[in-house]
Amino acid sequence: MDRRSALTILLLMLVAASTWLLSWSLRPHEDPNQFTGPPRSGYTLDRFTLDAMDTEGGHAFTVIAPHLTRRDDDGSIYVATPDYEIVDNSSNVWKGTSESAWVNKDGTIMKLEGKVLMHRVPTDKVNQVDLATHDLTITTDPKAKDAQGKFIAGAHRDKRMETAAPTTISDANNISRSIGMKADMDLKTIELLSDVHTISYPGKQNGG
Repeated sequence: MDRRSALTILLLMLVAASTWLLSWSLRPHEDPNQFTGPPRSGYTLDRFTLDAMDTEGGHAFTVIAPHLTRRDDDGSIYVATPDYEIVDNSSNVWKGTSESAWVNKDGTIMKLEGKVLMHRVPTDKVNQVDLATHDLTITTDPKAKDAQGKFIAGAHRDKRMETAAPTTISDANNISRSIGMKADMDLKTIELLSDVHTISYPGKQNGG
């Protein structure tokens, strides 16, 4: 597997990690308008670990964080210093961190705020791949509605990811640096936006 394919999988895994936050933000809750006073938290979680399973019952990803807050005033979700551990479709483990994470009420915008680090754990079959950037935003198209204004179950929703911050992508054979990055999760394309520099190490074995 080349570096671009590995990075595409990494970005897809970031989107997968965001789905647990979306499930929290889309759960029904009491109407905050029935209360008076300043905005307040709908609920909080402290020092929690979330293990998510895939459709076949296998481990999909883990999120560990000291604090989660859902706000009643705008329905958004905020997570402090989350740690991610994600398993891709080839059973490779990816680990990552961000300083915080925020998801809007509709689940169409997720922001990994501050420093964002992700890396694939090396094995005897694959090399380590690292991504380092800041302020990564994942956007998902709003849910499609039919003529009666009802949500269409299972309708396709495009996903995109971008940052304007300096970004470094590296593996055993290459280091690429740029200012800004965009990724289309449906087309599986990655664009390094400007001031792109790549260093290759000839003679090294090309791992997965």
